[in-house]
Amino acid sequence: MSSTAKLRACLRCHFAQTAAEFHAKGCPNCQDMLDMQGSQERVADFTTSNFDGLICMLRPEESWVAKWQRIEKRMVGLYAVKVVGRLPETQD
Repeated sequence: MSSTAKLRACLRCHFAQTAAEFHAKGCPNCQDMLDMQGSQERVADFTTSNFDGLICMLRPEESWVAKWQRIEKRMVGLYAVKVVGRLPETQD
């Protein structure tokens, strides 16, 4: 099993990390809105393991790929190119 098989992607911003990292730290881009930190249920609701491709963004302000994917204003890290799934209607 590859290490990418253990990753999950945020359904809102596509940030990718392990479920344990989402549980421990939340999503660096969406923490204020989705509040996943400390909640396995919210991590399961707001992330997916069903995604295609990964982008490693190191210098968003200089990256044409980041601009093309519209992630140039987000945190440095891994991003899924395409995610499958939708955020739940209510996020309370």
